[in-house]
Amino acid sequence: MTNLTIGEVAKRANLPAKTIRYYEDIGLITPLRDSNGYRVFRESDFHKLTFLGRARALGFTIEDCRTLLALYEDDSRASADVKAIAQKHLTEIEAKITDLQAMHATLSDLSQKCCGDARPDCPILEGLSGQTN
Repeated sequence: MTNLTIGEVAKRANLPAKTIRYYEDIGLITPLRDSNGYRVFRESDFHKLTFLGRARALGFTIEDCRTLLALYEDDSRASADVKAIAQKHLTEIEAKITDLQAMHATLSDLSQKCCGDARPDCPILEGLSGQTN
């Protein structure tokens, strides 16, 4: 792979150019600059962007991505450090799933109690306001 422009690397990494510029602004990647000032992305930049895109798609925070990227680039890393970050994130995902299941149950219950007709009384609105009977 030769050096790429931001448009080319954005297409290949399946990331918006705006996201790539943001990653540069916060120091996650540091592309080279051409003599005209344009960004020049190397193969290593492409791999980092792909890595970041996948990590973000899995819901890792920017700070987790920063840590994971540093571990990715560290040949002397301990896989236990990577696993600890992944396990922490899994625990957070499981908590979100539990919260979503509770939200689903509550909304399903309120929806079943609502007749959905022309009458003004509505158990959904009452439930949202805390005025359930």
